[in-house]
Amino acid sequence: MLPYIIGGAVAVASAIIGFVCGSLHRRKSAEATIGSAEDEARRILSDAMKTAESKKKEALLEAKDEIHQLRQETEKELRERRSEVQRQEHRIQQKEETLDRKTDNLEAKEEKLAARAKEIDARIEECDRLKQSQMDLLEKISGFTKEQAKAHLLDLLDGELTHEKAVKILEFEQQTKEESDRIAKNIIGHAIQRCAADHSSEITVSVVQLPNDEMKGRIIGREGRNIRALETVTGVDLIIDDTPETITVSSFDPVRREIARVALEKLVLDGRIHPGRIEETVAKATAEVETTIKQEGERAMIEAGIHNLHPELIKLIGKLRYRTSYGQNVLKHSLEVCHLSGLLAAEMGADVTLAKRTGLLHDIGKALDHEQEGSHIQLGVEAAKKYRENETVINAIHAHHGDVEAKTLIACIVQAADAISAARPGARRENIESYIKRLEKLEEIANSFNGVETSFAIQAGREVRIVVKPEVVSDDQMVLISHQIAQRIENELEYPGQIKVNVIRESRAVDYAK
Repeated sequence: MLPYIIGGAVAVASAIIGFVCGSLHRRKSAEATIGSAEDEARRILSDAMKTAESKKKEALLEAKDEIHQLRQETEKELRERRSEVQRQEHRIQQKEETLDRKTDNLEAKEEKLAARAKEIDARIEECDRLKQSQMDLLEKISGFTKEQAKAHLLDLLDGELTHEKAVKILEFEQQTKEESDRIAKNIIGHAIQRCAADHSSEITVSVVQLPNDEMKGRIIGREGRNIRALETVTGVDLIIDDTPETITVSSFDPVRREIARVALEKLVLDGRIHPGRIEETVAKATAEVETTIKQEGERAMIEAGIHNLHPELIKLIGKLRYRTSYGQNVLKHSLEVCHLSGLLAAEMGADVTLAKRTGLLHDIGKALDHEQEGSHIQLGVEAAKKYRENETVINAIHAHHGDVEAKTLIACIVQAADAISAARPGARRENIESYIKRLEKLEEIANSFNGVETSFAIQAGREVRIVVKPEVVSDDQMVLISHQIAQRIENELEYPGQIKVNVIRESRAVDYAK
């Protein structure tokens, strides 16, 4: 047992000794490694110190170079600025010297001017004294005061200016008149002389002849039932008075009046007059009048040489046969405007066909103004747009009374043709009251001018003759007065055609031999 124990102890002791020896060997190895590492670290540190020192020296050198360079640049800039400041100071000094010289010169000039001003004031005073003495002398010689002489000169000047104005106006009017008359007469004369038309005849009633006065009672019927039925169906008024064998049909709607007239003639011819027969006859008369309207529209279209009109427009044209305006038949007026427009367009080189088409349709709205609200121009424009007429035609319809601006030559031609047709002698019958008012207004305008003694509107208002006082109005002033009166008439009155203003001045000297 002991040997085992001793063996184990020896083994343990051997193990401990081996461990200790190993530890000592490793320690020495570690120390040697640490020593070599410390040496290496010292070497690296030494190298780093040397490198850092060299880098430091290089950086210091570069910084010194940069500082030196900056210093040189700064010194150079300072030198340049200093030299610029010196130049500016020199320039300012020169300007100050120049200003001083100018100031001295100005002071010298002011002194001279002050002396001259005193001299001028003295001379002005002397001139005033001389002028006053001369004025006094002139007043003594002429016998006029200053105000009287001034008024006399103004009167002379006013007379000369009046004469010059009158001469200039006469020259200008003569030149303009000759040129415009030559062109206008040539164009309008050729057109008018080739157009013949009827005189006006205002119609608001139609007269139906009866075979005898007994027929009046049959038309009236028992307790007036026949006449009431006829008036109700046709929408017209029947006037039965003491006129023998005559019944008057009255209505502002010409188509209704025509239907009533045809129906009444048929009833009188047939002899069977009662409400049922009246309604049947009025229906036949309506169909007959509508056929006539269509035929009249087609006839007018053929006479005008126009094609491709909408059927409804043809009917509206036919209706114009029964429509009058100031006594002028509108269909005849439309055909007249159509022909005149074509002739004027031919003279002026415009589209003749389009001008005639526009002239025929320009008053188409008058076929509708008894049935619809609005002026005949608005209704005509709406109808032309509805049936797809040319824009030129629509503008001419809209502009033929000046409601809108005429955009085409055709529209201007239709305006002129419409005015020619409406204003020609005998074309329209004017209301007596408006006619008298127009004449009175003409004389009132003429009499309102200073120097007018009396005036007379003659030739149905197409001329006004004005007698002036010869002691107030001179020959030169007559021209101005006639021009001014004509301008006021143009601005204040509406009239067809033109009005001649004729100013008359007469001086008479009367004496008797005894």
